Amino acid sequence: MTISSPPAVKTSSEHPLLAEARRLAPELSARSEEIESARRLPAALARELADAGFFRMVLPEAYGGLELHPARIIEIVEELSRADGSVGWNVMIGACTAMVAAWVPESAARTIFSAPDVIIGGVAAPTGRAELVEGGYRLTGRWSWASGSQNCRWLVGGAVVTKDGAPRMVREGMPEIRTFCFPASDATLHDTWNAMGLSGTGSGDISVQDIFVPAERAFSLLTERPRLDRPLYAFPAMGLLGVALPAVGLGIARRALDELAALAQTKKLMPAGRLLATRGVVQVSFAEAEATLRAARALLMETVNATFEAGVRRELTVRHRAELRLSYAHAMRSAARVVDAMYEAGGGVSVHRASPLQRCMRDVHVATQHAMVGSVVLETIGGVLLGVDPIAPLL
Repeated sequence: MTISSPPAVKTSSEHPLLAEARRLAPELSARSEEIESARRLPAALARELADAGFFRMVLPEAYGGLELHPARIIEIVEELSRADGSVGWNVMIGACTAMVAAWVPESAARTIFSAPDVIIGGVAAPTGRAELVEGGYRLTGRWSWASGSQNCRWLVGGAVVTKDGAPRMVREGMPEIRTFCFPASDATLHDTWNAMGLSGTGSGDISVQDIFVPAERAFSLLTERPRLDRPLYAFPAMGLLGVALPAVGLGIARRALDELAALAQTKKLMPAGRLLATRGVVQVSFAEAEATLRAARALLMETVNATFEAGVRRELTVRHRAELRLSYAHAMRSAARVVDAMYEAGGGVSVHRASPLQRCMRDVHVATQHAMVGSVVLETIGGVLLGVDPIAPLL
């Protein structure tokens, strides 16, 4: 099945970039096999997405960005992911990483985002080491899951800050952790991405060896406030970094429902030749999956909107942060359950490479492995909700 063209009439509240995502959907869907075989987004496609503005959704308006409401970001990434999971994932990474512009000084932000088609990516996990030196840091590290790095002009990497080789401690048991921005030309890209799903995301390793990073291109989402006083950046920092992650899962799950609905109108059951759509167990499974997906999406949107409004009022609490991240994890896990149900309902047809259902199944189960929606995060969330861990800095 290919994604159908968008309706001619759009709602008055629909953002032009969402309309563009719907316009591109049939082409993206048709190129899924090409993207997966390449194990990365083709450079020309990445440029087309950049030119359209998809990678500027979270970038401040002051630097040429769109600075969209989080709910609009979710809608757009969801639509792209419905067409192709790898495309949605790459846009999610590039768009959300651009939030760094709100945390670094203006001079650094203007250097990094000097052109409207700049794509930034990388990994915030602190697997690097950054030795504090005069004027900045000497950064060394290797990071996995650097999605879309082949098409990036700038990259980021998280690192533990050291002085004379020893970690700088911000408090007992907690080293200083910062994120560093550097030109992609300073990094080595390692061709390590051979995954079962999201195969077209180019999520290989990146590394740097003893490069100098000026102090103005280093920041902390955990301990520092954004430099721009704008509503979007009052949203929880880690929540903004991951806001489009559940959208990828929701889009993939919606595609699985689309595919099963189409299959159910053509696949005939033996020996009577009845359509799959007439099988009771399939009807129940489809109805439950539809309800599961729409309920998870509703919780996500409700929580995102409530959190955004609380941020605007400067009334964010740790419970807001916990409930926000809960909505992310729940949406992703619900999406996986929906995809599994549709894959099973499709029967033997689902296993063939020609069936998008098998790609949906593989893609969603790679997406669920992201640390932001993993079981460790749920443990932290549960602790907050139960009053056991009232600080929860990583939320």
